Amino acid sequence: MMKSSVDQYVSTLKSLMDSIRVGLCDGTPCSFDDGVSKTLDVIKDVKQNNHKLMFIGNGASASIASHMATDFWKTNEVRAMAFNDSSGLTCISNDFGYKHVFEKPIEMFADEGDILVAISSSGQSENILRGAQAAQRKNIKIITLSGFKEDNPLRQLGDINFYLPASEYGYVEVLHHAICHCWIDLFAGKVKESEEMLV
Repeated sequence: MMKSSVDQYVSTLKSLMDSIRVGLCDGTPCSFDDGVSKTLDVIKDVKQNNHKLMFIGNGASASIASHMATDFWKTNEVRAMAFNDSSGLTCISNDFGYKHVFEKPIEMFADEGDILVAISSSGQSENILRGAQAAQRKNIKIITLSGFKEDNPLRQLGDINFYLPASEYGYVEVLHHAICHCWIDLFAGKVKESEEMLV
């Protein structure tokens, strides 16, 4: 019985991995390969011009945001940050309301040429949407990762949008994490390849 359940879980994960949809800001769909390639290109531009990556997410997505920000600067020497400091979150929540916890720091710290990575399983969290809208006002590129409903609002806000057609948090969170690690691991190889071509 347990083996059957495990097999079903793994099978669903594999199927969802193959079902990832990627769209651009104008709604144009592209393949997962092209979406990853475009993401690596904009991150490479960020690194070359000494701009930064900013990650936002709630709950498990906040953990992904912190993990990815740390790995990008540690592994790939890309300036990266996540707005998950407990004092900052509680201060902004107390003074302005929780829906503003990402909007306010993005307004303060985002510079043109930066990238915001907005992670939300449902694609409907108001604080994430407000963060993305603040990024739009600052004229910075946005990459989104979402799931649940196909027409979720976050999916409409990014320059590159990764979407998982699943309604269970576990599946969406696992695959969002996998997508981000794909960027990190492939980016390290892409940068190395570019440096070798210059020699």
